[in-house]
Amino acid sequence: MNDAEYTSGSIEIPLKDSDEVIELGLDQLPDGDEVLAILIQENCPLHVWIRLAIGYYKQAKLADFVRILEASRTSANTNYRGYEKDLLKALDTLAAHYVQMANKEKNKELKKDYCSKATVLYTSADKISMYDSDHLLSRAYFCLLDSDKLDQADAQFNFVLSTNAYNVAALVGKASIAFNKKDYKTSLNYYKKALKTNANAPAGVRLGMGLCFYKLGKVPKAKLAFERALELDGQCVGALIGLSIIELNNKTSESTKLGVDLLSKAYKLDSKNPVILNHLANHFFYKKEYQKVQQLAMHAFHNTENELIRAETCYQLARSYHIQGDYDQAFQYYYQATQFNSSSFILPFFGLGQMYLHRNDSENAALCFEKVLKSSPNNYEAMKILGSIYSNSKEAEKKEMAKANFKKVTELCPDDVEAWIEYAQLLESHDIQGALNAYGIAIKILKENVQEGIPPEILNNVGSLYFRTGNFDESKRHFENALRLVNNELMHDKVYYGAIQTTIEYNIARLHEARHEYDMAEKSYRQILSRHPQYIDCILRIGCMCRDRGQIHEASEWFKEALRFTQTQPNSWSLLGNLHMDKEQLGPAQNQFERILKFNEQDTYALCALGNIWLHTLYQPSKEKDKGKRHEQRSLQMYKSVLKIDPRNIWAANGVGCVLAHKGLLNEARDIFAQVREATADFSDVWLNIAHILVEQKQYIRAIQMYENCAKKFYKHTNTQLLLYLVRALFRANRLLECKTMLLKARHVAPDDTLLMFNMALVQQKLARQVMSDNKSNLKAVQSAMYDLKSAWKTFSYLIMSGESDRFREFKVDAKMEAKFCEDLLSQGKYHLTRAERIDQEEKEMKRKQEQEIQQLKLKQMQEEMQREKELEEKRLALEQKRAEFIKSTQSLMIVEAEKKSAKKRSKKETGEVVSSASESDTAEPKSSKAKKSKSKKRRTADNISDNDQASQDSQEARMSKSKKKSKSRIKNSILSDDDDTQEDSDTEKSKSKKKKKKTSKSKSSSKHESSKKAGDYKSREYISSSDDEDQEAKNAATGDESQDTNHDTQDNLSDLEEQNADETMQNAEEIEQDVEEEEGSVAEEEEENEEGDNQVEEQEEEQEEEEDEVDKEAEQEQGNESMVQDEQQSEEDNE
Repeated sequence: MNDAEYTSGSIEIPLKDSDEVIELGLDQLPDGDEVLAILIQENCPLHVWIRLAIGYYKQAKLADFVRILEASRTSANTNYRGYEKDLLKALDTLAAHYVQMANKEKNKELKKDYCSKATVLYTSADKISMYDSDHLLSRAYFCLLDSDKLDQADAQFNFVLSTNAYNVAALVGKASIAFNKKDYKTSLNYYKKALKTNANAPAGVRLGMGLCFYKLGKVPKAKLAFERALELDGQCVGALIGLSIIELNNKTSESTKLGVDLLSKAYKLDSKNPVILNHLANHFFYKKEYQKVQQLAMHAFHNTENELIRAETCYQLARSYHIQGDYDQAFQYYYQATQFNSSSFILPFFGLGQMYLHRNDSENAALCFEKVLKSSPNNYEAMKILGSIYSNSKEAEKKEMAKANFKKVTELCPDDVEAWIEYAQLLESHDIQGALNAYGIAIKILKENVQEGIPPEILNNVGSLYFRTGNFDESKRHFENALRLVNNELMHDKVYYGAIQTTIEYNIARLHEARHEYDMAEKSYRQILSRHPQYIDCILRIGCMCRDRGQIHEASEWFKEALRFTQTQPNSWSLLGNLHMDKEQLGPAQNQFERILKFNEQDTYALCALGNIWLHTLYQPSKEKDKGKRHEQRSLQMYKSVLKIDPRNIWAANGVGCVLAHKGLLNEARDIFAQVREATADFSDVWLNIAHILVEQKQYIRAIQMYENCAKKFYKHTNTQLLLYLVRALFRANRLLECKTMLLKARHVAPDDTLLMFNMALVQQKLARQVMSDNKSNLKAVQSAMYDLKSAWKTFSYLIMSGESDRFREFKVDAKMEAKFCEDLLSQGKYHLTRAERIDQEEKEMKRKQEQEIQQLKLKQMQEEMQREKELEEKRLALEQKRAEFIKSTQSLMIVEAEKKSAKKRSKKETGEVVSSASESDTAEPKSSKAKKSKSKKRRTADNISDNDQASQDSQEARMSKSKKKSKSRIKNSILSDDDDTQEDSDTEKSKSKKKKKKTSKSKSSSKHESSKKAGDYKSREYISSSDDEDQEAKNAATGDESQDTNHDTQDNLSDLEEQNADETMQNAEEIEQDVEEEEGSVAEEEEENEEGDNQVEEQEEEQEEEEDEVDKEAEQEQGNESMVQDEQQSEEDNE
C-alpha cells in the first residue's frame, strides 16, 4: 500500500458523461458515505475506488476503507482494459486487511469470522490470477496465521522466489517460517539476504535478525540488531522487549534498571502486548509486589490467544499465589499452564508437582517431576525430590530408582548434606556399610564446610547401624556422643530433645542387652519406664529378657502389662502367641493371632503365624482322616493371603513349600524352597527344609552337606534340633560312627535331653550289632561294641524306669524291646570276645612273620647293594688306570709327531737353500758382478737358515704344548661324550672350528712374516768376489749331502715309530671304548658330576691357548725385529 502510485496529494474522480472531474485531497477526505455515493453515481472505474480506499486506510479510517472496497466488488466500473489486475488488487487488499484484523483479534469468534472473509476473497482472487506474485505473497502471509499451513506458505514463497529471487517480502516470509521451525540459522540467512536486496528494509527485518542472533546465543550481535531496529523505528516494541530482556539477564543493578526502563517504554507504546506484561509481572514478582504480578498477568492472559504466552501468564499467576500460601489457586493455575503447553515449558510442572506433594498425592507428583527430568536430565532439584518420593514407595523398583537418583545428586553436588543424609537413610534397610559411608561424608561436610555441630539424630542413626553390624564399641561411642549433645540442648527445646533423649537411652539399653549385660539393660529400661510408664517397647524388651532366661510366667506378665495400656498393639499379642507356640499350646496361640486380625486384617505376621499353627497340627496324631486335609487347606489359604498382600514374603512362600511337602509333592516343594533361597540366603528354615526334602528323596550325602552348611552358617553346632536332623540323615546313610559323634556333641549341649539319650542308645545298639555280626571284627572293635551295648542297655533301662519310654512310641520304637535285645546281644558277648581274641592272636602272629621276612629281605638287599658298590668302585679304578695309560701313550705319540714335523720342515729349508745356491754357482756368468751377487746370496741364505732354525724351534715347542693340551681335551671328550647329548657335541664342534680358525690365521700370519723377511733379505744382498762364492758353494754342497742322509735316516725311524704308536693307540682306543660301553650305566652319574668340571677345564685351556697364541705372536714379532736388525747390521758391514 506504499507504492508511488498512491503517494500523490489528491485524487481525481471523473464525472459521468463529462470531461469534468472532482478533485479530493488525500489529507482531507470527506465522509466515506458521501464519497461512496459519488463513486456509485458516477460509475467510476475500479482503480479510483482502490486509490480512495487506500487513502482512507492511511488516515486510519478503516471502516470507510472496508465499505469502499466491499462496494467496489459490485458497483465499480470494470469496462476497461486491465480491469482484472485492478480487481485482483482490490480483493487481495481487502483480504490482507482481514488477515491483519484476525491477527490482532483476541475473540475467537471474530477471529474466525475474519479468517473466513479473507479465505473467500483469496478464493475469488485465485479465479482471476492464481500465480500473480503479489497475490501469492498475500495468500502466503495469510497461511502463516495457521501453524498447520506453514508448508503451504513455504511453497508459495518458493514459487515467488523462483520468478524473482530478490523479492524482499518472500525472503522475509521464508525467514519467519524457518524461525517458527526453530531453524534459526536458516532464518538468519534469509533475513540477511533480504537486507542485502533492500538496504532500506523496514525495522522488522532488523528485529528478526536480532531474534535469530539471540536464539543462536550471539547476544552482542542481537543487541546491535535491536538497537539498529530502534534507530530505524523508535516505536519498535519488539526491539525494546529484546533489549530489555538482554539487560535483565545481565543481573546487575544498572542493567536491571535499564531493562525495566525499556519495558516501561514498550508498555507505554503497547500496553496490551502480552509479552511486555509477562516480563513486567516477572519483575514485580522478584520485588515481592504480588498484587501487581496478578494484575499484569491477568491483563496479559486476556490479551492473547497464543498458548505459549498464556502458559507463561498462568505460571506467573500460579507462583504468585503459591508464595502467598493460596495453594488451591496456585494448583489451578499451575495445572492450566501445563495444559496450554505440555512439552517445552517445564516450570509449571515443577510447581504442580509441589502442589501434589502438598496434597499427599505422591504418584502424580512423581509424574510431574519425571516430566521435568525428561526435559532437563541434569535438573538437580527434580532428581532430589524424585529420590525422596521414590524412597517412600513400597515398590522395590522405585526404591532402586531413588537410590540411583540420590547417587547422581551426590555426584552432581558432592557438598549437599541433605542429599547425603537422605541417601544414607535410603541405604539403611539393605546396605548398612553404604549407609555408614554416606553418613560419614555428611558428617565430614558438616564439620569442614558448614562448620556446624553434628545433629544428635545423625549420631543416633550411625550408632544404630553399628549396632546392626555387631560393632558394639562404635555403637556405644556414637550413642554416648549423641546423648551428650542432647543433654546440652535440653534447655533450648525440652520437648523435642527430651523425646530424642528417651530414644537414645532405649538404644543404649538394647546395646546392653545385646552384650548380655542384662542387669544394666533392665536397669535402663526401668529408668525409662519411671519417666514414661507407657513406653511399651521397654515393657516388651523386659518380657523378652525374661523369656530368654526361661522365666515364662514373668514374661507373660510383662506382655500382658503392655496390653493394659493398649489393646491394639500387635507386638504384645504376637509375643504372647509365640509363648503359647513354644509351649505347644496351639489353641491359645491361635486366639492371640486372631485378635490381631480383628484390628488389621492384612497383618502379614499374624496370617503367617496362623498358617504355621495349622501346619503344626498336621504333625500331631489324629483319628479323623479328613482333619488333616482340612488343616492343609486352611494353612495353604493363610499363606496365599499373605502372598497376595506381599508377593515377596519369604516366610509365606516357605510355608507353601512345607504344605506341598506334607502332601507328598516333593519336587514342587523343593522348587519353591530353591526360589526362596535364591531370594535370600539368610533364612535358616529354607536350608533345613531343602535338606529334609533331600532326605525324603534318599539323597543322603547332599542332605548331610546341607545340614552341615546350615549349622556352620547359622548355629555354629549349638542347635540340638539341627544336630538331631543331621543324626537322622547320617543314620539313614548308615554312617553310624559319624552319627554317634554328632550325638555326643549334642549331649554336651543338652546332657539331660531324653530324646538325645534314646537316639544315642539306638545308634550304639545298631553299631554293636554290626560289629558282632562281622566275623572279621578285631578284639578292640568287639570290646567297644560290648561297651556300647552295656551303655545302650543302661539308657533304655533308665528311660523305662523314669517313665519316659512312652514318649517314644509315636516313633514306633519300644524301649523295653530294645533293652531286651541288648541283653540278648550281651549274653552272646563271650563267644564274640573269644572269636575276636583268636583272630587277634592270628593277626599278631602273621604280622610277626611278615616283619621277620621283611627284615631278612632288607638285609639281603643291603648286602647286594654293598657288593654292587664294591664292583663299581673296582671298575671305576680300572677305568681310571686305563685312561691314564691312554693319555700317557697319546702324549708320547704327539711329541714324536711334533719332532717329525719339525725335522721335515728343517730338512726342507736346508735342502732348498743348498739347491738354490748350487744352481746359482753352476749357472754363474764369468762377469765379476754376478760373482759378487752369488757370494752375497750365499752369505744371506746362511744367515736366514740360522735365524729360521731358531724361530722354527720356538714355534715347534709352542705347537707341541698346544697339541698336548688338545690331545688331552680330545681324550676326555672321547671318554665322556654321549651320542644323545647333542648340545655338548655342538659345543665341541664350535670350539674345534674356533681353534681351526685360530690355526689358519696363525699360519697365514707366519707365512706373511716369512715372506716379508725373505723380501728384506733380498733387498740387503750385496755382490762379492766369485772366488768366495765358489768356496761357499762347495761347502754348501757337502753340508747338503750330509743333511739329506740324516733326513732319510730320521724319516725311516719316525715312520716305524708312527706305525707302532698308531697300532698301540688303536688297541687302547678299542679297549677303552669296550670298557666305556660296558660301564655306561655306572659312569653316567660320574659324567654328570664331571661335566661341569670338564667344561671349566676346557674354558681354562682355551684361555691358556689364547694367551699362548698371543705370546707366540709377540715372540715371532720380536724374532722378526731381531732378524731385521741383524740384516741391517750385516748389510752395513758388507758395505764397509
